[in-house]
Amino acid sequence: MGKLIVHQEKVQDIAALIKICPFGAMEDKDGKIEINSACRLCKLCVRKGKGVFEFVEETFSEIDKSAWRGIAVYVDHVDGKIHPVTYELIGKARELAAKINQPVYAVFLGEGIDKKAQEILHYGVDKVYICDKRELRGFNIENYATAFETFIDKIKPAVVLVGATPVGRQLAPRVAAHFHTGLTADCTVLDIHENTDLVQIRPAFGGNIMAEILTPNHRPQMATVRYKIMDAPKRNDEISGSIETLELNSAKFTSKVEVLSIIEKPREIGIENADVLIVAGRGVKKKEDLKLIRELAEVLNGDYACTRPLVENGWLEPKRQIGLSGRTVRPKLIITCGVSGSVQFVAGMEHSEKIFAINSDPKASIFKVANYAVVGDLYEIIPKLIEKIKQGREIA
Repeated sequence: MGKLIVHQEKVQDIAALIKICPFGAMEDKDGKIEINSACRLCKLCVRKGKGVFEFVEETFSEIDKSAWRGIAVYVDHVDGKIHPVTYELIGKARELAAKINQPVYAVFLGEGIDKKAQEILHYGVDKVYICDKRELRGFNIENYATAFETFIDKIKPAVVLVGATPVGRQLAPRVAAHFHTGLTADCTVLDIHENTDLVQIRPAFGGNIMAEILTPNHRPQMATVRYKIMDAPKRNDEISGSIETLELNSAKFTSKVEVLSIIEKPREIGIENADVLIVAGRGVKKKEDLKLIRELAEVLNGDYACTRPLVENGWLEPKRQIGLSGRTVRPKLIITCGVSGSVQFVAGMEHSEKIFAINSDPKASIFKVANYAVVGDLYEIIPKLIEKIKQGREIA
């Protein structure tokens, strides 16, 4: 990347120079040319501006990558109850660390968590750093960020992985901003180079492409990952690694916010917990036809979901949407009905045990990830499928 420099002393005909830009990115401000946010850095003005414009490449100071070692995982929890995404990230961290022969750390922040940190040692981390302080009772974003930043300053991990939970989505950006480093949200694939550069892959431009993102000139490298995207390792009966206390003076907690109480929201059973899911896509022609989807879900003792267009049409509520802008699911069986299979949708369900796809288009992208593909009209197939299931139950 770089920036445009305008040599105002060389400007003679402002109107003529402004006409050079096809994006309208130049403005006349009191006899001087200013570049606005419409600039695409196409450098057309540099080529045709007769020396008025200069493009300067941005330079970066080389970072000592050897000073940053290890893969760190933030332990997401509520009152010490560890979120399963933590174990999934530990599994991925172990895989990455093995490639570069570096340790895996976990950072556990809160109050009354020292005994609960023992559970993490059953999953193969090298060290669990705990900060058990009264100021960390409940989630206070300022105090948690202070403790997290202290951990990074002291340990200097090359990579920091955070679950894309309500807590992680708040905490990770604040910490990344503190260290002036990059943060890639909702990664679907993670890999690492020998020089410890983290390869972060996620859908971009509405799911039309898979973007490969690197942060070669900054440390730590940070990424958030949704629940049920990675595979959690098996729990070992024996513990390995050790627990170390992260020393932090209480005077460093300067937040003026005090968490007085936490009111629990009534627990909902969402599509993430369903063993069987029937998914409606654009192939469903009108809202009334969703009864077919619901009926199939009912006979299979499952739940129903949808793709983004149906939510945008107001046919179903957002909590039933699957995809990176919705929920990530991992059922034992998922049946997609009239779903094309965009990258964004597939990223939210590709780890399902069995994928059964129904689509009238034989070239639909969903068939690339499906275990079973049925080419045909869902309005003909689903009623027959429901009938067969009912008949089978009567025989049984």
